[in-house]
Amino acid sequence: MTGPRYTPLVDSLPATVPFVGPETQERARGRRFAARLGANESVFGPSPAAIAGMARAAQEVWMYGDPENHDLRAALAAHHGVTPAHVVVGEGIDGLLGYLVRLMIGPGDAVVTSDGAYPTFNFHVAGFGGTLHKVPYKGDHEDPEALATRAREVGAKLVYIANPDNPMGSWHDGATIAAMLDGLPEGALLVLDEAYVDLAPEGTAAPVEADDPRVIRMRTFSKAHGMAGARIGYALGHPGLITAFNKIRNHFGVSRISQAGALAALADHGHLKLVQHRVAASREELARTARCHGLTPLPSATNFVTMDCGADGAFARKVLAELIARDIFVRMPFVPPHDRCIRISCGLPAQNALFAAALPEALAAARG
Repeated sequence: MTGPRYTPLVDSLPATVPFVGPETQERARGRRFAARLGANESVFGPSPAAIAGMARAAQEVWMYGDPENHDLRAALAAHHGVTPAHVVVGEGIDGLLGYLVRLMIGPGDAVVTSDGAYPTFNFHVAGFGGTLHKVPYKGDHEDPEALATRAREVGAKLVYIANPDNPMGSWHDGATIAAMLDGLPEGALLVLDEAYVDLAPEGTAAPVEADDPRVIRMRTFSKAHGMAGARIGYALGHPGLITAFNKIRNHFGVSRISQAGALAALADHGHLKLVQHRVAASREELARTARCHGLTPLPSATNFVTMDCGADGAFARKVLAELIARDIFVRMPFVPPHDRCIRISCGLPAQNALFAAALPEALAAARG
């Protein structure tokens, strides 16, 4: 008896996931983390209006969600000064990246990204047989000029950049990103991941026209809006490209509850401002803790602080392991030279205090 007949491409792929979730680690450890500071979730939570909206929608969960996401798309269009035809809603940025790669990439097609950038995009490219071409960061920043140059060299169909960046927390001003478009080869599409832009300084969002066919911008309700568990995000792009998503997307992929929560969250400007304030305060608190114990906090435009441990990746991994042993869930960049760092999500004061107490012990154990 034979088993399932996978495609040769799928058969060649490893059965791995980009991230090991904290729940997986807790099951392996046999106990919960005291501070969950590794997944860049917003511990400050969603808008109370979003919670109320989701609670109301839960009573109607016997119905499918609107497959056109009509009300949310209309609200997002008004928010960004575009038309609903410029907006597609999906299962977080991860889901939209998967759809985009499926639309654009076949076996052997060239895709350019930064070495060490957000790895889920790379998994999608590998899953559809694309060929990844990577360029190094320039210091702790992604390098727009190098990305565009490599795209011209290989005739890339997609070029990925996150602004602000994960995992380093760095950012470019929006004008730099917009200028990058003129350096791309004909037919290339810039995939601009702006997951953290609501937490970044004024001027970080790229000033690009919604009708520009050279770029698609990805946004999410997972970060500043505190709805990571709802899995809902959206993309802004040329109507022709946005319409193409309808050819392949899961039309019922975004739940009725998530749509209602996102619609209410978008309207609650006061909560967003409160979260922005609390994130900024938490970043400062984490940076002070890092400096107090000899680490270098990198400037951040996100809801996390990346801390240079001052040695190599092997030492940073020891620090990470010692923090986890002390029930503090954190993560670190994967690729040298950035793996000299650990990355701490912004927490509530009590969670930051637990990290501050565990850090000197973890450093001592890693050094000893």
